[in-house]
Amino acid sequence: MTGAAVKRAPPEMLQGTVDVLILRALAWEPMHGYAIARWLDARSDGVLGVDGAALYQALHRLEHRKWVAASWGLSENNRRAKFYALTPGGRARLRSESATWARYAEAVFKVLSPG
Repeated sequence: MTGAAVKRAPPEMLQGTVDVLILRALAWEPMHGYAIARWLDARSDGVLGVDGAALYQALHRLEHRKWVAASWGLSENNRRAKFYALTPGGRARLRSESATWARYAEAVFKVLSPG
């Protein structure tokens, strides 16, 4: 690009994206962190991979906001793991954020489509 600055998404937007993706992953059943990362990777055909540090920072943030609750259990490999589940507040946040993202994506597609 000549003379144009490339702008990155603000950190709060990236944070919000990871948060809503995690909330969505937990909508059906509690999962531990590694299972959440695998689910996101599989569901997005490898496009939305979340690295471990970002994932666990987001999980701690969501737990602090009381949108997820954590409890210890055994993983599918019989290892002790922290499982995260949506709280009623997390479910409400997921509905709200999903509606916001749907409106945002629709607007972006309108701008990108020819004509």
